[in-house]
Amino acid sequence: MADSVTLRNGDHVSGTIVTSDGKDLTLKTDYAGEIKINWSAVKEVSSDKPLYVVTADNKTVTGILSTDGTNLIVHTTPSGEVQVPFAKITVVRSADLQAAYEKSLHPTLAEGWKGGVSVGLAIARGNSDTTSLSSAFTADRKTLTDELTIYESSIYTSNGGVNSGVTANAVLGGIKYDHNFTKRLFGFVSGDFTHDELQDLNLRSIYSGGLGWHWINNPNTTLDLLGGINYTRETYSSSTTATTTGVSVNRNLPGITAGEVFMHKFGTSTVVTQDFYFYPDLSDIDQYRFAVDFASVTKINKWLAWQFSLSDRYVTDPPIVGTKTNDVILSTGINVSLSH
Repeated sequence: MADSVTLRNGDHVSGTIVTSDGKDLTLKTDYAGEIKINWSAVKEVSSDKPLYVVTADNKTVTGILSTDGTNLIVHTTPSGEVQVPFAKITVVRSADLQAAYEKSLHPTLAEGWKGGVSVGLAIARGNSDTTSLSSAFTADRKTLTDELTIYESSIYTSNGGVNSGVTANAVLGGIKYDHNFTKRLFGFVSGDFTHDELQDLNLRSIYSGGLGWHWINNPNTTLDLLGGINYTRETYSSSTTATTTGVSVNRNLPGITAGEVFMHKFGTSTVVTQDFYFYPDLSDIDQYRFAVDFASVTKINKWLAWQFSLSDRYVTDPPIVGTKTNDVILSTGINVSLSH
């Protein structure tokens, strides 16, 4: 026993009906793997096991399939035959795919995570005495109604010998939660955190909230535009030396948040993500901050990949004299995939 499809040109194909997106019917065969058949080319369909059919008015019926002209006949147990015109079929799922779909509607917080972690270490000894450690981490959980993203990147570099000291020590990280109100409109809350020893920045915390728009939203490319308000708290402190005394500055700044989040898949092995956030200061229009993050991950195998990440944080007027406005962290190396 097997499912079968008869085409309008007279060809007959047997196998197992897996799914349909309303345009194409996917049939798994023993001799050619999965093949896609356009519904406009289908004359007859029959199945030997119940399938789930979703209609254009979002109703789901289940049963063994047959056809009658341009209609799909679903032989349901309680209601008898239900006719669905080919043009009004939106989804067809096998029992396994239907079970997975229903489970995806209400996943637990521990399910649905994708991401990876990479760590880089460089040590030089002899005429040089340098140690450098970098890291990058991303985790993303996306469901039909919301999305939770966590990210981190850091770098630490020190020199030994005569000119010993720390030459880089920065940690960037954050968390963002989106909730869909409609197919396009969503609300978001986020926190972005920065520590930079060489800028004398103990911690900058930017808490944002607002609305966003899914401008592009398909499996290979997404682009979200968003805007809202934020509250920024900064704590700076410089060390005391023989000629200067320590300086401590705390700033609490209301501001505006504007940004975009982009993702694109190149083939089946490479994913590129990029986001940009702009934070104008409402208490002083000449002051602003921005955050840029870029990352690419290219799969080597199921759990191993090559990763590249770039993070940039900018502030117009650091309060500690002598510190620079811009800090960039670049990290590359082997990425270990984490998913659940």
